[in-house]
Amino acid sequence: MKEFAALYTALDQTTRTSAKTAALAAYFASAPEADRLWTVALLSGRRPRRSITTSRLRLWAAERAGIPTWLFETCYPVVGDLSETIALILPPPQTRIEASLSDWIADLRALDGADDAKRRDFVLRAWDGLDPTQRFIFNKLITGGWRMGVSQKLMTRALAQATGIDEAELTHRLMGDWSPDTTTWQGLIAAPDPQAALSRPYPFALAHQLDLAPDALGPVTDWLAEDKWDGIRGQLIRRGGSHHLWSRGEELMTDRFPELATLAQALPDGTVIDGEVLAWDHRAAHPLAFARLQPRIARKSVPARLLAEAPVIMMAYDLLEWEGRDLRAQPFAQRRAGLAQLLGGLADGVALRLSPALGAPDWAGLATLRAQARARGAEGLMLKRLDAPYRMGRHRGDMWKWKLDPLTIDAVMIYAQAGSGRRATLYTDFTFAVRDGAGFVPFAKAYSGLSDAEFRAITAWVRQHTTDRFGPVRAVRPELVFEIAFEGIQASPRHKSGVALRFPRMARWRRDKPVAEVASLDDLKAMLAQYG
Repeated sequence: MKEFAALYTALDQTTRTSAKTAALAAYFASAPEADRLWTVALLSGRRPRRSITTSRLRLWAAERAGIPTWLFETCYPVVGDLSETIALILPPPQTRIEASLSDWIADLRALDGADDAKRRDFVLRAWDGLDPTQRFIFNKLITGGWRMGVSQKLMTRALAQATGIDEAELTHRLMGDWSPDTTTWQGLIAAPDPQAALSRPYPFALAHQLDLAPDALGPVTDWLAEDKWDGIRGQLIRRGGSHHLWSRGEELMTDRFPELATLAQALPDGTVIDGEVLAWDHRAAHPLAFARLQPRIARKSVPARLLAEAPVIMMAYDLLEWEGRDLRAQPFAQRRAGLAQLLGGLADGVALRLSPALGAPDWAGLATLRAQARARGAEGLMLKRLDAPYRMGRHRGDMWKWKLDPLTIDAVMIYAQAGSGRRATLYTDFTFAVRDGAGFVPFAKAYSGLSDAEFRAITAWVRQHTTDRFGPVRAVRPELVFEIAFEGIQASPRHKSGVALRFPRMARWRRDKPVAEVASLDDLKAMLAQYG
C-alpha cells in the first residue's frame, strides 16, 4: 500500500501528462506483480465489489473521530468526497500496518458474509494503522469511487514504456472479460493465453463531432454517409465455435440479446463485426426509441415479455476480422465491401443487417438527408472516410458524427443540490419544471452546460431564495429560467410529467426570459407526439 500511496500522491500533484506517465511506468517496473495487476484493473474500471455500505463507514468514522453524526454529515458536502472526509476527521494512527495493495483488497473481499461487528473491527484496525493518504486509498477500495486523473489510454502508454510491448497490442490485451481473479500478470501482459483472446473484442474506433462545414472535408465522394443510430454500440465476435457480444464499455452482453444467437450458426468462424444493437419494429422496419431498449440493458436474463416488447437487431457498420484475419489496416471501403458480401449471403430472418449507405451528389444533398434523420429514427449522420483504416479511439479526420441540432425547451428551476469534488461548495445539480395549469410539474434534471462563474452566481441566488430543504436538496422559488437541450424524448410512466428526456443539459441561462414564458406540459406532449 505504501508504494501505491506514493504513486497516487505523484499523480495527484501534477497535471503534466509526461510526469504522470513516468510515475506510472516506474511503478509498473518495480511493484509486485499482484499489485501491478490490480493497479491496471483499477485504472481500467475493474473495481473490487463493495463489501461495506457507505452508511456504515460514515457512522463508524464519526464514532472513531468522537464527533456527532450531524457534524460529519455537515462536513461531507463541504469536502465533496466521502473517502477524503473520513481520512481528514480520523485521529492520528496509533500503529503501523505494512501490507500490499493486493493484500488489502484480499482482506476486504474476505469480509463477504461477515457480520457488522467483524467488519467494523477490521475497518477500525485498518484506519488506526494507516497514514492519511493510505486511509484515503483504503476508503476508495471500499467505496469504489476512483478518480486518479489517469485515463486508460495514459495508463496503457505507461505500461508500454515499462514492458516494451507495443501500446496498440497492450490496448487489445486489456480488452474483454478479465479480472485479477481470472488471470495473472504473466497471463494478461507478459505472455497472454491464446485461448483468452477468443472472446476478446478489438479497441473501438470512435468519432469526433463535426465542428466545421462538411465541404471542408473535401469531395463528398471520399466519404460514406450512413445514419447515426441510437442504440448500444457493440462488437459481435464469432470465434472458437461460439459467439460473444461486447459493448463499447467492455461489458459482455451476449445473454441479454438471445435474438443474436442465430448468428452463431450463420457467421463463419473467425468473424468480428462492429455495429449497433437496436430495438426494432419489424413491421414498420424502423428502430424503436432507445427507452424501449433500456429495460434490457440491466438484465442478465430477459423474460419473454421484454423479448416481445423490444426485439433487437444488430445494424452492422464494419468488418474487423474475417476467417481469423485482422482486417483493421485495410481501407474502410474494402472492409465495407466484405461486410456487404458476408451479410448478403445470410438467410432471411437473421437479426443482422447492413447499415444503409446514404448517397447524395454533393454536401447539400447530404445536409437534406441529415435534416430528415429523426424521421428515420436516427440522430444525424455518420461520415466515414473510404480510405481510412480502423484505428482505436478517436482519430481526427477518419470518422465524424454529423448530429442534428438538439431539441430544446425553456423551463424553470425548482430544486437545487450541491455538486461533488471541486464543485462541492456550488449548487450545480438542478431539477427543472414546465407549467401545468396554475402550477409546475418537474420533468428533467441536469447538471452540465454552464460555466463556473454562472454556477457561482446561481449558488448565491439559491442560498437567498430557498423555500424548503429535503436533506441535501433545496427547493427554490420558481424564477430562474433555463434553455434545456436534449437528444430525444419518450413517454415514461415513471415520471410525473409522463415524459423522459435523453441526455438533458443546460444550453443557457435565460436571464432575459420571465417565468411566465416557460414551456407548458402541453408543449412537452406535442414534442413527444412529433419526436417520440
